[in-house]
Amino acid sequence: MSISLPPSTNKSPQSLQPVGWLRYFSFSLDHKVIGLQYLVCGFLFYLIGGAFAGAIRIELTSPISDFMPRDVYNQVLTLHGTIMIFLWIVPVVNGAFGNYLIPFYVGARDMAFPRLNAVAFWLIPPAGLLLISSYFINGAAQSGWTAYPPLSITTPAAGQMIWIISVLLLGGSSIFGGINFIATILKLRRPGLKLMQLPMYCWAMLGTSILVVLSTPVLAGTLVLLSFDIVANTGFFNPTLGGNVIVYQHLFWFYSHPAVYIMVLPAFGLVSEILPVHCRKPLFGYATMVYSIMGIVILGLVVWAHHMFTSGTPPWMRLFFTIATAFIAVPTGIKFFNWVATLWGGRISLNSAILFSCGFIVNFVLGGITGVALAQVPFDVHVHDTYFVVAHFHYIVYGGSVFVIFSSIYHWYPKFTGKMLNENLGRVHFIITFIGFNLCFAPQHWLGLNGMPRRVAEYDPQFAFVNQISSVGALLMAISTIPFLWNVIYSAFKGKDAGDNPWKALTPEWLTSSPPPVENWIGEAPLIHEPYGYGKKRKLSSNTNNES
Repeated sequence: MSISLPPSTNKSPQSLQPVGWLRYFSFSLDHKVIGLQYLVCGFLFYLIGGAFAGAIRIELTSPISDFMPRDVYNQVLTLHGTIMIFLWIVPVVNGAFGNYLIPFYVGARDMAFPRLNAVAFWLIPPAGLLLISSYFINGAAQSGWTAYPPLSITTPAAGQMIWIISVLLLGGSSIFGGINFIATILKLRRPGLKLMQLPMYCWAMLGTSILVVLSTPVLAGTLVLLSFDIVANTGFFNPTLGGNVIVYQHLFWFYSHPAVYIMVLPAFGLVSEILPVHCRKPLFGYATMVYSIMGIVILGLVVWAHHMFTSGTPPWMRLFFTIATAFIAVPTGIKFFNWVATLWGGRISLNSAILFSCGFIVNFVLGGITGVALAQVPFDVHVHDTYFVVAHFHYIVYGGSVFVIFSSIYHWYPKFTGKMLNENLGRVHFIITFIGFNLCFAPQHWLGLNGMPRRVAEYDPQFAFVNQISSVGALLMAISTIPFLWNVIYSAFKGKDAGDNPWKALTPEWLTSSPPPVENWIGEAPLIHEPYGYGKKRKLSSNTNNES
């Protein structure tokens, strides 16, 4: 496959802003427009998924099922998990920031396949609306985001089939995006830009895209077979017809465990871009960070069965997956120590972007520690399918991804809009979010250790007080979105002008206007050899002066 570098132009740039907001409702081929379409669309689904989470926490404030019927509770639980994973975190950390930043980082004027890029985004809104509409049509799926058979086969078929179609559309969007990112990073790099000179987010997206392309088709094929069981009464996974439900679990987790890294690897890359800028230090251990990402990609494909220690897995399999899971803590730990070393001795500016990044480090370490514990068979058997797993999962996924999404918005908002966000409102947003998050999910470790099962609307009354504390934390998280929304909307119109590079960053996206022109730069793209060379002499090919 041969892909030519888009030609440089000397035309006057066409700013995104004067074109008007209708541009974001069009089938635009501009990677920056598509990136912001991903971001705004994902945030709207985040609000919807968050509303479902609120309904769940209201139900769990009392030990009896008194807020909604049990079948509705199951539908809300399924919609919450599916929306947050497939319509919020995955599209935003990959599609939004990947589309906006990757062409800048490789010196390209757009993605390798702009039309495929637009198609990948425009699959998401109809898939999301279709998923949510099932709740109002004939009831949504009730089998959780894992859709385990036989539960997914025995519950009402209409909602489950809509769920499958929606996830297949979203999976197709991810595959299109993954192919595009791989082609863009490997084929559209500006001549002279070596792989080991790329910003870390490029490596994170390359690793993530490899996982997407290898694992997502497995989930798609699995769901097609599941749909045959539902509508054609086949017996792939239906035990009454000779099917094997354990095979479904193997196939499902072959995708869904790498899906965790599909959500957190881009977050790792984004944090690695943000920390050096706001502590004015080079990123510590660039090469080890790159090798760690690739190590996580390889190991992430061979640890799926640690989700199945209670599914009758043989002892040799338990031993293998325990060891493999323990090994994956090594590259992850390397990244953690590199971030801490980057911060150490730096001139840290405690703005909203770095506060959320530091909050991510704290939360992700806590989630990682409980993850290593869950990889040990005796402990996993004790807490399997309890609220301990819920707490661990949210520390990894929300603490590891959503905190980074907010950090990235505070960092790149000036580039998106040409305006600065209000820092006081940003700090209020961080404090309420950090307290609410830990108040919501930290107590759930105790619930799990003491035996409260997850995915239930009713529970033993002894757990009521701790559940009420958790619900107060969820309420704080909901409240925290108010200053954020006000900040984003108000600053877009009345915010302080940002200038082209308010953070004095060295990565290429800051070496053009804010917001950038349609083809990113006037003339040739700047060639950056050291995107983290703070305190060093750096060389740029054009469009900017040498700085130290």
